[in-house]
Amino acid sequence: MTNSTGAATYPWTPVDPLGEALHLLRMRGGFYCRSELSAPWGLEMPAFADSSSFHLVVSGEAWLDVPGAPPARMLPGEFAVVPHGTGHLIRSEPAAARSGRVDTLPQQMIGDHYSVLRHGGGGDPTVLVCGIVEFDHPTARRLVSLLPPVLRIDSSRGTASQVLALMADEARRVRPGGEAVLTRFADILVILAIRTWVESDPAARDGWVGALQDPQVGRALAAVHRSPEGPWSVAELAREASMSRSAFAARFTELVGEPPMRYVARWRMETAAVALRRGATVGELAARSGYESEAAFARAFKRATGTTPGAVRRRGTPSA
Repeated sequence: MTNSTGAATYPWTPVDPLGEALHLLRMRGGFYCRSELSAPWGLEMPAFADSSSFHLVVSGEAWLDVPGAPPARMLPGEFAVVPHGTGHLIRSEPAAARSGRVDTLPQQMIGDHYSVLRHGGGGDPTVLVCGIVEFDHPTARRLVSLLPPVLRIDSSRGTASQVLALMADEARRVRPGGEAVLTRFADILVILAIRTWVESDPAARDGWVGALQDPQVGRALAAVHRSPEGPWSVAELAREASMSRSAFAARFTELVGEPPMRYVARWRMETAAVALRRGATVGELAARSGYESEAAFARAFKRATGTTPGAVRRRGTPSA
């Protein structure tokens, strides 16, 4: 859960900083499509800023081609996440001609956020469930930004196999509430895919993700994430980490890549951006954050995010 400022709140006392970050991987907005395809077919998935795509093969097979990753064959029960909003291809075979952008092909709209696409050349059938989603919370956005070009899980992986089977069953036909059910299953599968990456990829042991897993710095990061507007200082964060001030500052900077108070300042503005998208005013956030004026807050916000509070608020939409 998050409060009106975008800070994380919990009905329990969290003990795992990385687990807290995974808890905040809740999708919002987005669009889902059940695709009933017949070979040959080749779908262009357009790039969407600040979004992630996913694909589940319900039956048949598909080839996923994402810049920065080798083409990959996907079989029934396999799930892939393209986390960075990158444009990519998914098709019946590597040499299949492109049919065009998927968002320009005729589709049957089932609801505002769910459609059925029927397309192809009449050959071997494939059924996919695809989605484009956003992650609102800055913890989730930071984690997603560090992921590789593609994450994949398949039905051979314990818990994932059960969720994949349930999602595939839900996608076989259109039913009331199907969009909500698919969203919940996609939440779980994205978390499982990221957890698999954390457990298996050495790159997940470095940088911000590595810092979350550090027994001392991770506690300080989690405290900032829970309460970004707290009266933080290097000394206070060092107490959270049970370290001396100098040792903590050096360790934090080494792992995170920036000094503690710079991180705190930037994190405050990223959570402020969430609040702005949810309808908070600049005046409310300036007062809540201890700034003397809206102008002072706006200057600090632009310095940290590269844009103005007004621009973020105008682009914002209510959370899903």
